[in-house]
Amino acid sequence: MEKLRIDTKPIEGQKPGTSGLRKKTREFMQPHFLENFVQSIWNGIGGAEGKSFVVGGDGRYFIDRAVQVILRMAAASGAVRVIVGQGGILSTPAASNLIRKRATDGGIILSASHNPGGPDEDFGIKFNTPNGGPAAEDVTDRIFNATTTLSHYDIVETQDLDLSVLGVSQLGEMVVEIVDPVADYAALMEELFDFEAISALFASGFTMRFDAMHAVTGPYATDILEGRLGAPKGTVMNGTPLPDFGGGHPDPNPIWAKPLVDMVMRNDGPDFAAASDGDGDRNMILGRGVYVTPSDSLAVLAANAHVVPGYKGGLAGVARSMPTSGAVDRVAEALGIECFETPTGWKFFGNLLDAGRATLCGEESAGTGSDHVREKDGLWAVLLWLNILAVTGKPVKTLMAAHWQRFGRNYYARHDYEAVETDKANALMDGLRRQLGTLPGRHFDAGTVSTADEFAYDDPIDGSRSEGQGIRILFEGGHRIVFRLSGTGTVGATVRVYLEFVENDPAKLERSAEDAVLPMITSVEAIAQLSTIIGRTSPDVST
Repeated sequence: MEKLRIDTKPIEGQKPGTSGLRKKTREFMQPHFLENFVQSIWNGIGGAEGKSFVVGGDGRYFIDRAVQVILRMAAASGAVRVIVGQGGILSTPAASNLIRKRATDGGIILSASHNPGGPDEDFGIKFNTPNGGPAAEDVTDRIFNATTTLSHYDIVETQDLDLSVLGVSQLGEMVVEIVDPVADYAALMEELFDFEAISALFASGFTMRFDAMHAVTGPYATDILEGRLGAPKGTVMNGTPLPDFGGGHPDPNPIWAKPLVDMVMRNDGPDFAAASDGDGDRNMILGRGVYVTPSDSLAVLAANAHVVPGYKGGLAGVARSMPTSGAVDRVAEALGIECFETPTGWKFFGNLLDAGRATLCGEESAGTGSDHVREKDGLWAVLLWLNILAVTGKPVKTLMAAHWQRFGRNYYARHDYEAVETDKANALMDGLRRQLGTLPGRHFDAGTVSTADEFAYDDPIDGSRSEGQGIRILFEGGHRIVFRLSGTGTVGATVRVYLEFVENDPAKLERSAEDAVLPMITSVEAIAQLSTIIGRTSPDVST
């Protein structure tokens, strides 16, 4: 085995965002691209010498090669131990748990989350810090600065390690530990939830389908739901992770998981259904005849978490991303606990979780989690729902109706305009910024605007300020329209428009979301002239 120092030069386009670096897979496969970014991670965190790391990902195309490169570079840079999920597999929440449990110096997670996989699709890499959560901006800034000054990277020349065999081996002076990707995560779930109660629920004839979407949660769901909890074989659908996710789009929403939605909406459908995404950190929740929005899911979980062993002492507080509906705010007020509104990005929740100011957190983009790890966690959310259903004995539809009667209903929709030309997306946002001071007092179909601003967040823990986090237009009565550019895609920009209509009239709580948010949709066009500026008359995805 020989240590090599390879001369290189900075490669453009390696600036990590809130979700790490995401590009087309073939960009990562070009000479030196992956290696440059890994070396920049080492340089950005003060070197790898003497440190230990966790490495794994969602099984998408090119991960097998990427893990081998990372191991050889870690060994060349003096790391003492790297813990790898068997076959290179680790869900994002499982990786966060391992980082925390084994007290490592961080971890490298290989995933593009809910984006498609394959040689012509997407790939991603991000660094998680020792708390198990995504790197904060000061760390990602240091990593980016390192990409601009890089002159070489270090790597050892050796044969590939067999990642399929559990156990410990050596790569030069570095220990490589291949671990069961499910075991530690499943043990944590058993600590949090009443597995006996959930098992009894399944034994009573309760039916469920979980769509793993040929992504990373397949082995986790099969082990926990069918193995430990006794759900019938076949409860887990599409449970084998595939490099291209079976040609599908591993995003758990009614568009990409339509077969599951169609199944549970039938009168003879399963009692409960759920799905998770590519790397296992998102979730979709459904009951027979009802789709639960992520915003409502967070609110219901916050209102009922106390019936579950891991949260029987109550919640310290809750937090939601700014675009997420205010449904959980009502719950927090009733419980007398703090409620935080943060920018999108789990790292903002991490500070609150580390400080003990929040216990449950959620994003409207189907991410929900708690202080058990420092990432959102799809299967955890599913198990929390199952535990609540087991204790209350109520079906999802009944539970939702009771929740709305108690707290009111925040009707909610999100419209995504994908792969918008970047200059057009920026022009849309710039036009909205110019209008902010003129909107209050004006009347639209949604009502009269009370306030309009661009969201900025002052972190109560570290004092940092994050600006430019989305345009908010608030109407009398609590209704909202939010405009935001998303960084989760790899081509152009994704324009997200969030629509929220608050209903407190008990007689109107059962109408469709489409009817409730219709005035918001017409108001969007009147305010933003969206179709004119970006050239789209309808969203690519509506949820």
